[in-house]
Amino acid sequence: MQQSKSDVKLGRFLSLVLRHDPKAAGIKLDEQGYVDVAQLISGVKRAGWPIDREVLERIVRENNKQRYSFNEDGTKIRANQGHSVAVDVGLEQQVPPDLLYHGTAERFVESIRAEGIRKGTRQHVHLSEEIETARKVGSRHGKPTILTVNAAAMHGDGHLFYRSANGVWLCDHVPWKYVL
Repeated sequence: MQQSKSDVKLGRFLSLVLRHDPKAAGIKLDEQGYVDVAQLISGVKRAGWPIDREVLERIVRENNKQRYSFNEDGTKIRANQGHSVAVDVGLEQQVPPDLLYHGTAERFVESIRAEGIRKGTRQHVHLSEEIETARKVGSRHGKPTILTVNAAAMHGDGHLFYRSANGVWLCDHVPWKYVL
């Protein structure tokens, strides 16, 4: 289902608040990245965005990247991954598939060749099982380039992998020697 333009813009603001800058809505995330739904709605309204529980549930349900999730009783919400603020979303180590993909802009490839794929301000490097997902990610910053990561070799050499609730594969760093 296609999200409306207003839902996409509000979703971006929610992503900012729940992943990078909770103060933008005057809220505070707990250690696991959750915030009380009523507090989030109130803070988002104070920041000038039209939102209620129904709108929030629709954005969570229809977000094409499944960025957000509610706790079991629906009283709290958090982003599933991609945080630049320190939170522990309870990721468990997993064995990755043999190959994973990283989408980036063509202009960043030389830097990646020199330093590997770095997490930057985020807590983890993001990798995908699907080439098309990586292409979409890479196209956000210019002409996309898809890097194929030998995740099986990385894992065999002791690198840790995690899989977020929305299916994104995460690790701390991808040295260039694992890029095929």
